[in-house]
Amino acid sequence: MVYWGIAAAVIIVDQISKSWIRGTMALGESVSLAGNYLHLTYVHNYGAAFSILQNRQTLLVALPLLITAAITGYVVKRGSTLSTAEVVALSLIAGGGLGNLVDRIRFGYVVDFINIRILPVFNVADMAVCAGSALLVYCVAVLEARSAKSDLS
Repeated sequence: MVYWGIAAAVIIVDQISKSWIRGTMALGESVSLAGNYLHLTYVHNYGAAFSILQNRQTLLVALPLLITAAITGYVVKRGSTLSTAEVVALSLIAGGGLGNLVDRIRFGYVVDFINIRILPVFNVADMAVCAGSALLVYCVAVLEARSAKSDLS
């Protein structure tokens, strides 16, 4: 199933990239990749996105588990009625959430390292969640527009 494959790929790429950062950089170290625009900066995030909910580990473990279970249940129940884009969006969100959850359970924090200077430091799992969320919003907007258009016909 596409859902499981994409979610697994996100988790694997996320965990490999974080392992590489942990093995090659010192905590707090920053290396420029593209002038002042892109850096690898190794940090520990004890909170959620944008460092909110600092040190709320129980919530930060329970919430992704519940969200991923809900997404998985939804995909299993509605799988044949979902578009490919919707399945991709939901699998990116689930894979990203689980990628960060692995860190929280193993270390008590999430490894972040992608630093584009205008945002907080983030990681591959964060990118997957954001991309999946944006794609899901697009899917909902397109489906709503199509539904409204067909209702007018």
